[in-house]
Amino acid sequence: MSKTILIVEDDITFSTMLKTWLTRKGFNILQASSVGGARRELEKGGVELVLSDLRLPDGDGTSLLEWTRENAVPVIIMTGYADIQGAVNAMKGGACDYVSKPLHPEDLLKKIEEAIKQGSEPASAQGRKTQAKSAAKSDTVEYMEGKSEPARQLYNYVALVAPTPMSVLINGASGTGKEFVAKRIHQLSRRSDKPFVAIDCGAIPKELAASEFFGHVKGSFTGAVADKSGAFVEANGGTLFLDEIGNLSYEVQVQLLRALQERRVRPVGSTKEIEVDVRVVCATNENLQLAIENGTFREDLYHRINEFTLRMPSLKERQQDIMLFANFFLDHANRELDRQLIGFDESATALLQGYSWPGNLRQLKNVVKRATLLAQGSYITAGDLDIQLPAENTARPLFDRNDEKNRIIDALQRTSNNKSRAAQLLGIDRKTLYNKLKLYGLD
Repeated sequence: MSKTILIVEDDITFSTMLKTWLTRKGFNILQASSVGGARRELEKGGVELVLSDLRLPDGDGTSLLEWTRENAVPVIIMTGYADIQGAVNAMKGGACDYVSKPLHPEDLLKKIEEAIKQGSEPASAQGRKTQAKSAAKSDTVEYMEGKSEPARQLYNYVALVAPTPMSVLINGASGTGKEFVAKRIHQLSRRSDKPFVAIDCGAIPKELAASEFFGHVKGSFTGAVADKSGAFVEANGGTLFLDEIGNLSYEVQVQLLRALQERRVRPVGSTKEIEVDVRVVCATNENLQLAIENGTFREDLYHRINEFTLRMPSLKERQQDIMLFANFFLDHANRELDRQLIGFDESATALLQGYSWPGNLRQLKNVVKRATLLAQGSYITAGDLDIQLPAENTARPLFDRNDEKNRIIDALQRTSNNKSRAAQLLGIDRKTLYNKLKLYGLD
């Protein structure tokens, strides 16, 4: 018998798409676009899982949790990365899990199946699992994808190449999130249940590289006091991520190429070869083609690791994502530093969006963390941020409230008052839009 899921989402287009997909997966789907509508559906009975957006027109999705707790109906909260803390708070209030938009269908399906199974267990067992999962979520969320066009294109390519066996080369400047993309490829691949092993090639001394990659046997060289498994063996069946591969010496490149071609490795000092099955994802901030011309990187290795190339956009190219990341990093800093800051004021927002971010996401994370520590009020101000705009920009008005209000009105009119679509047009998340509607008296 098919399970009944109630989708609570005011973006009708998104809700309908979700309903169509879940119906194909064998579920019976009910829909509501508000907290009030959801309560009416729940009171009819028969709902076995609630899939609710965090922000709704007439309230917060967490307001359903008291009813669902009393009636033992599990709830999964849907939220944007800019409001991860809200999702964590929802789990503390009784939600069994949360998913971040944009949704990844197979991840969502797995969470739904786990939640429905959990809903049939005794309450004491559910409580233990929910507490453990809440703690795990708050510790492991480290990154977000973003909503800008460059981010959308990047992760479309990631979703396309991940299920294939192709080797991937990720090109991008330092701090753009290359390792996260590598992990995402692994998570979406058929190897996701196997190890993900990351090696920083720039940090490996030339004389120890063979041992790090292939392992060694006890006594094979000075300091080899015990047998060691190398990265290839540790990643067997899974994904091996080689960061800054351009830093490997030419000799080590030869050994690496042989291991990739033969799918065998020989630990240093051993006479036996070990068969390995790894998918290689590499990253670099160098121009490897120029390195080939200069004779410092092997062309045959380049083609072996570069069956598919991904280019990481700089943060400057992802203007629409800057405040999403800033709020995301603020949530992390609040938890780490035990602060309770709400967000960024208008001057800080203008400064963050106008800055060029040469250090990309890593720099933004550090700037936000420092500002979280220094801030005296509930909001981070421009004075708390350790960045400055070029002199020619400082004389211009940084924020035009009338212009923003008019753009919000125009976006609402163009989307027939659909706030989710209006937020997308404006390049902000729905939480920010709701706050601005209240600020300008448009709610």
